[in-house]
Amino acid sequence: MYIDTHMHLNAEQYEEDAKEVIDRALEAGVSKMVVVGFDTDTINKAIELAEQYPFIYAVIGWHPVDAIDCTKEDLNWIESLAAHPKVVGIGETGLDYHWDKSPKDVQQELFRKQIRLAQRVNLPIIIHNRDATADVVRILKEEEAELTGGIMHCYGGSVETAHECIAMNFMISLGGPVTFKNAKVPKQVATEISLDHLLIETDSPYLAPHPHRGKRNEPALVTLVAEEIALLKGISIEEVAKKTTQNALNIFRMKETN
Repeated sequence: MYIDTHMHLNAEQYEEDAKEVIDRALEAGVSKMVVVGFDTDTINKAIELAEQYPFIYAVIGWHPVDAIDCTKEDLNWIESLAAHPKVVGIGETGLDYHWDKSPKDVQQELFRKQIRLAQRVNLPIIIHNRDATADVVRILKEEEAELTGGIMHCYGGSVETAHECIAMNFMISLGGPVTFKNAKVPKQVATEISLDHLLIETDSPYLAPHPHRGKRNEPALVTLVAEEIALLKGISIEEVAKKTTQNALNIFRMKETN
């Protein structure tokens, strides 16, 4: 059994066939799915899906790209929703320097606020990092993010940075890019980082694994991520499935049964 620890079944790409996508995931052996909401609409949809299906859970937060749009009221609302029994994490939050919609200082301040929010509600933090590794790691350290720990979502950094994050009580989550033929760094991370610290995800509908690259991703394809990790480590896919599932249950504090 597998757990897709990060996906966006609340995205418009699934409006027509969400039920079929869920069914395919279950048939593929995906026992639990974590839907991530990152603004008002997607948070509402994530909660709705978590309430509708016993095996779906929600993570709620505000995306760094849209940091400039986040109000104090939005953060208060997220904090109030954190008490929901199906909410298992805060995020995705972090920094994204690829897009320039939100200034860096605005992103950083919102990032700090969400780390503190996660600490108040005692939930793990799910980190989005794009072209901002040094600042992400620095802020995590300054804000004592190890108090809650969390997940480096769709990790694309170095082995050295992964060890820094692990030292702060963070799990390293790998997605579709680890299967890409030219993805030397993610493959190195999958090879060298202990399975004790790894999670698997799809980030659906984005970043579909090989050989589906460029197409709409979906939770059923998390099995291909697990297969690649097993191949790189020279172990069975059953071992990867078992350990990453247990890691996810631990970090999200889920029960094994639905």
